[in-house]
Amino acid sequence: MKNTSSRERTRRVALCGLLIAMMLVLGFVESRIPINVGVPGIKLGLSNGVLIFAVYMLDLPTAWMLMALKVTLSGLLFGGFNTIMYALAGGVVSMLAMSLLSRVKGMHPVTVSMAGGVAHNVGQVALAMIILQTPQLLYYMAVLMLVGLACGALTGVVANSVMKHLKTIR
Repeated sequence: MKNTSSRERTRRVALCGLLIAMMLVLGFVESRIPINVGVPGIKLGLSNGVLIFAVYMLDLPTAWMLMALKVTLSGLLFGGFNTIMYALAGGVVSMLAMSLLSRVKGMHPVTVSMAGGVAHNVGQVALAMIILQTPQLLYYMAVLMLVGLACGALTGVVANSVMKHLKTIR
C-alpha cells in the first residue's frame, strides 16, 4: 500500500512538472505573438487553459501552486520584478474567481475560464491604479475586460476539449 502511495506522489509531481513546463512554453510562445490592436498589454492567456485543466482535473491547492510557480518562473526567466508583481496580482484574482466559480454546480469550464480572463485583467489594472495612483485606468480596464472575456472563451474551449478527450482515454 505504501508503494502505491509513493508511486502516486511521483506521478503527481511529474504531472505538475509537465504542466508548469507547458505553461512556461505557452507563455513564451504567447510573448512572441504580435498582437497589435492599439491597446497595450493584450495577451491571449494561453497558459490559463492549463490552469483550467488543473482546477477541474486535479485540485485547487495544486492549481494555486501551479499558478504561483508559473508566475515566479516566467517572471524570473522572461521578465523581472514588475512582471512578477503584475502577473501575481492578476493570477491571484483570477484563481480566486475560477476557484469559486468552478465549485458552482452546473458552471461550465468555458464560463469559468472567461471569468478568470476578466479577473486577471481586473487584478492587474487594479494594481496599476494603486501603484500609479491613476483612477483613469478604469477606462482601460473596460477594454481589457472585453478582451479577457474573448480570450478566456478561447482558452476555455481548448481546455474543455482537452479534458473531454482525456476523460475518454482514461
